[in-house]
Amino acid sequence: MVDADVAIYAAVINPLSNPAPGPSNGPLSLNLFRFRREPLSFLQKLAKQYGDVATFRMGGQHMYLVNHPDFIRDVLVTHNSNFIKGRALERAKRLLGQGLLTSEGDLHRRQRRLVQPAFHRQRIASYGTVMVEHASRLSNQWKDGATFDMSHEMTRLTLSIVAKTLFDAEVESEADEIGEAMTCIMQMFNLLMYPFAELLERLPLPQIRRYHRMRARLDATVYRFIEERRRSGEDRGDLLSMLLMAQDDEDGTGGMSDSQVRDEALTLFLAGHETTANALSWTWYLLSLHPKVEEKLHAELKSTLDGRLPTFEDIPRLPYTEMVVAESIRLYPPAWAIGRRALSDYRLGEYVVPANAIVLISPYVTHRDARYFPDPLRFDPERWTPEARESRHPYSYIPFGGGTRRCIGEGFAWTEGILILATLASRWRARLAEGSKVEPKALITLRPKFGIRMTIEEWK
Repeated sequence: MVDADVAIYAAVINPLSNPAPGPSNGPLSLNLFRFRREPLSFLQKLAKQYGDVATFRMGGQHMYLVNHPDFIRDVLVTHNSNFIKGRALERAKRLLGQGLLTSEGDLHRRQRRLVQPAFHRQRIASYGTVMVEHASRLSNQWKDGATFDMSHEMTRLTLSIVAKTLFDAEVESEADEIGEAMTCIMQMFNLLMYPFAELLERLPLPQIRRYHRMRARLDATVYRFIEERRRSGEDRGDLLSMLLMAQDDEDGTGGMSDSQVRDEALTLFLAGHETTANALSWTWYLLSLHPKVEEKLHAELKSTLDGRLPTFEDIPRLPYTEMVVAESIRLYPPAWAIGRRALSDYRLGEYVVPANAIVLISPYVTHRDARYFPDPLRFDPERWTPEARESRHPYSYIPFGGGTRRCIGEGFAWTEGILILATLASRWRARLAEGSKVEPKALITLRPKFGIRMTIEEWK
């Protein structure tokens, strides 16, 4: 055997004989605490120091950060059958049950098949009317010179939209309570990722008790939707009706139980508003820092809409609005990390990922890689012209994942983001309030740690 053959043979027989580079764990599982304390900077430093594949240990778990579009495509698409969801979403089953985000294998394929019609283009077009109506209502409530937390405003708005479009329910009167429950669960989720989380969750601590109360609050909302719809027996053509009436002819199973409907409904209820709210919050923040981009956005909206409200059919006529949203999501992707667990040993370039290791893909890190996005910290919507898109590797931009697990609500999210921004930004501009501190916090999604305090001004 030549030396190269020996190296390949050794790597296959003993995956760790040629381990990927990375930091030592140190005493007391320091990587775990570094990651939990500052996950974004920890991952960025790994990629910068060790390259496209970096390995580290968190407690007893082997982790592999992957930061090359070819490898990302291999894990998410080409060889996705060798991977299942990672630790974070395994723990998320405590909240979401066996919903689309957490289920695997045949169950996931069946559930996705049943839910998919709710996200067909014709459905999303009808949702667009609701999105604009709710955004217009908010626009009319805003007052020139008012100061508020923009992330709170966007959360209330997207919460009311997802409740109406997917469940034909009005939750505006409950939006603050539901938002509070979501924030509590997000904050606790990071704590519940620690190895001793099962024990921690049983302790009668005030924070743990509040987490259980908030989880019960969300359950009560979703089960109320289900009970009211089962009682009425109406088919309103929305997602909830589809779930309640679903019969899977392919495998001969009957409809879903209330608990199954709850899992799917809660997953889509939370994911359907949280990600878009974050994307829009960061968009307002970035526009406030870049007045030339803001002026160009407003010029497009004024020219195209001429003072009227946008419609779904206007989206192709608002390319710069879409580019602004795309660039905002590049810098602040709501889903900042994607985890997959290897079912068997898997080769990544010259390295082998051992079975049961976690492969971590970070859109936040990859989207800020200068190889694909020169001057990566610069907010530049011109990166999203058709020519610029074509010049880049498609898996250098992965805000919605990829492959069979690509976010089912991607079309919904793009439509919502563009139509809400078009509705509000055609009338309003926003400026950071004096003394505002803005910083991302990596929870389940990438939220503004302190909110985003902004003062709004009406365009003259």
